[in-house]
Amino acid sequence: MTNERRVLVHPDKDTLAGAVAARFITKVLDLLDDQDVVHVVLTGGSMGAAMLEAVRDSSAHKSVDWARVHFWWGDERWVPTGHEDRNDRQSREALLDSLDLPEGNLHPFPASDSGMSLDEAAEAYAAELGRFGAAGYPHPVFDIVFLGVGPDGHVASLFPHRSGIQVVDRPVIAVRESPKPPPERLSLTRPVINAAQRVWLVLAGADKASALGLALAGASRDEVPVAGIKGRRRTVFFIDQDAAAEVPDSLIAREY
Repeated sequence: MTNERRVLVHPDKDTLAGAVAARFITKVLDLLDDQDVVHVVLTGGSMGAAMLEAVRDSSAHKSVDWARVHFWWGDERWVPTGHEDRNDRQSREALLDSLDLPEGNLHPFPASDSGMSLDEAAEAYAAELGRFGAAGYPHPVFDIVFLGVGPDGHVASLFPHRSGIQVVDRPVIAVRESPKPPPERLSLTRPVINAAQRVWLVLAGADKASALGLALAGASRDEVPVAGIKGRRRTVFFIDQDAAAEVPDSLIAREY
């Protein structure tokens, strides 16, 4: 199946968050019409939280049977349970705590106070993914993977010039000496992300423009990790006007 990357540009961050939230609600409703369960990977960062808050604030979210939606995370910082730096705490505060979800629908990465080592935590999350393996994969075939993109082009905790983006023999890696604090993290690997039906990348700000432009121009995934990310059915960059500065006009569809 061919899958060209699409770039949808919105005028500002607030409009961007609202538009992605509306599209997410609509897509989940559509998916639940055709399948029993939907698996979604969430991302951290300011836009990840803003999008989830926009879902929470939309009355349309009440139409979704959230008990049939499972939430995972693309990466996590190796800090204690409930720490303010954890992506799962951010997601819970922005949306998930308001949905009254069964606890079994939430699949956070282990925390640093779990009693596991970092490597054991990576193995534990791989095992959790394996419980929901489908279609010959040792992990869910995710319906939607949300990703942020760093100014250096990193996604999840797969950083430029590091081995993580090259790993293909396991679904989860332990990350040490991260160029962004904290130094220890856990991350899904590229094959898991690219097996998803849809990858939705949400990014805003002028500091993201260079990495996005390089990725869309065919940069090496080792230099710009986001360049190596592509969902099976759809790969969509939801961006604001500031992040669009170096995207060729021929690739842009403005949502205003």
